Amino acid sequence: MRCGQLSKKNLRRTAASYVYLGLLGAVVILVNVLDRQYSLSHQDRLADVLFLASAGAALNLPQVRIDEGRLSLSGIATGAAALLLNPLDATLVGIASSVSFARRGPFPLLGNAVSSAAIASTGSLIASSFRVGHNLGVSPRLLVLAACVTVNVAFVLVAFRIRIGEPMRVVMRRNFTSSFYLAFAYFSLASLLISYVLDGTPLGYLLATIVCALALALTDTIAGRRVRRVLESELSDADRHLFHSRAVEGVVHNLRNHMATAVGYLKEIDPRRLDPVDRESIETATAAANDAVTVLRTLSQGATPRVSYAIEPVDLNELITRSLGMARPRARAKEVQLALRESPDEVKVRADPLLLREVITNLVNNAIDAVPANGHVELKAGRRGNGWPYFSVTDDGPGVSEDHRHRLFEPHFTTKEGGTGLGLFMSYGIVREHQGQLTYEGNRRGAVFTVSLPPFNG
Repeated sequence: MRCGQLSKKNLRRTAASYVYLGLLGAVVILVNVLDRQYSLSHQDRLADVLFLASAGAALNLPQVRIDEGRLSLSGIATGAAALLLNPLDATLVGIASSVSFARRGPFPLLGNAVSSAAIASTGSLIASSFRVGHNLGVSPRLLVLAACVTVNVAFVLVAFRIRIGEPMRVVMRRNFTSSFYLAFAYFSLASLLISYVLDGTPLGYLLATIVCALALALTDTIAGRRVRRVLESELSDADRHLFHSRAVEGVVHNLRNHMATAVGYLKEIDPRRLDPVDRESIETATAAANDAVTVLRTLSQGATPRVSYAIEPVDLNELITRSLGMARPRARAKEVQLALRESPDEVKVRADPLLLREVITNLVNNAIDAVPANGHVELKAGRRGNGWPYFSVTDDGPGVSEDHRHRLFEPHFTTKEGGTGLGLFMSYGIVREHQGQLTYEGNRRGAVFTVSLPPFNG
């Protein structure tokens, strides 16, 4: 029943997404119809159109993650097209810049093509009302670029709302950060420079190419630094967890043997032959020894958990929905608001569902404990650019300080009062045994724990 409900929900969202793209396509057609006479009377240089179309497609190839989305550079060519070309040619540049999205599937290709065309044609329509002959002043250019950014933001907000079902205020809070504004300022500056140097001369095309090349180099540097930071963090976490796991395995092995011997001898003592004081002492010692064996067993499972893979693929959408339902009583007691973002894409993995549910429960409980009263915890699933499904738990608590960050996945390390410090240690071990990755990102807005897992390939 649950899978059927999820499929229906995804079908409705997919259908709504295509309707939205259809409406955007109608806007593009309407803009070109309204400005048809202008496009016919203001013919652009074919070389300019071909250059910007090629530049847009090339600039769309490299991408770097920024907050919860991806940063591509096709907006530079789109903005320049809005400043330089008539609406029809700007539309063609917007469509051509999305060719590289073909590798990601039909919907991303169609969505990017329609939205880029709508942004470029709308910007060009605004520019045409300010243009005197072929000249456009500095202030109108800045106004056109601001309009392109505004339209882009509006399209993204509505698309997220329809495709994922996430409220617009949440999208704004998650994505409208300093990195977001810097990226669009960066796009606008590059578009402005290209609009001035692209004058039809060989030197103009050379200078515009240099601007695009510098943008590519800067983006590659940003992407490389981000990947390097993530890899260094993951490597250090993996190294520390492996070191502690090996140490725990050795200690646990020896201690369990000794404790088993002690428990065996304690069981041989008949408490009925003892006086009440000795009987109570033996019972206390037996209980303590059994507790110690339980703790050692837990440590052993956390160091190297035994994974029993399910025969059928495990759907992360279904898993996070069920886990969030189990966490609601804990959240209600603290008046914490829980949010769920299921993935519209297929997110099936090869996993042990019981162990994976334990990981989700640990992360969600930690998030609920970390946020203040009336705080927010969000659980979502999705698919990485490399095709790996993932789920993440985001909270708006204080995060983890830099002093404690390197100890995050160590056994018995905790910042919670009354915590055991085993939840994250065991979760890391479970994810590691699944050949996946458990990563942490934190800032002033809280903490984000993300689990990425290999996709189920049959």
